Amino acid sequence: MAEQVQVTFDAAVPARLAEFWALALGYVEQPPPPGFSSWEEFGAAMGIEKSVDDIAAVVDPDRAGPRLLFLRVPEGKTAKNRMHLDVQVTQGDRSPEAWRRAEEHATRLVAAGARRLWVTDEPGGRAIVLADPEGNEFCVT
Repeated sequence: MAEQVQVTFDAAVPARLAEFWALALGYVEQPPPPGFSSWEEFGAAMGIEKSVDDIAAVVDPDRAGPRLLFLRVPEGKTAKNRMHLDVQVTQGDRSPEAWRRAEEHATRLVAAGARRLWVTDEPGGRAIVLADPEGNEFCVT
């Protein structure tokens, strides 16, 4: 059995970044654990003093992809990512129709707060490079 993976992002506004990535990946906000009506109720029951504004998480509704966790940090992003996510809309299909789907998804993400950085079209692959609302670079392929 493979190990589970969680991807954790530093964030200025965790809820906003979680909402963006839920849109980007087709994820949903992680519901509170069974028996709790909210994360606030869960935190109070567990004695967790962190504000719910300091943390957010989104999950794949099909449970196939990793959980994304967003944690508030005081400092902003200052350098290029050492790793990034590829949002694979085309699944490697290089047809004009597949590229149109990638462009449409990138356009939705820009409307949601991403910045379009550049496009690359090389023999090894094609990608639209974006930055999320807090400047984290990623590709739509």
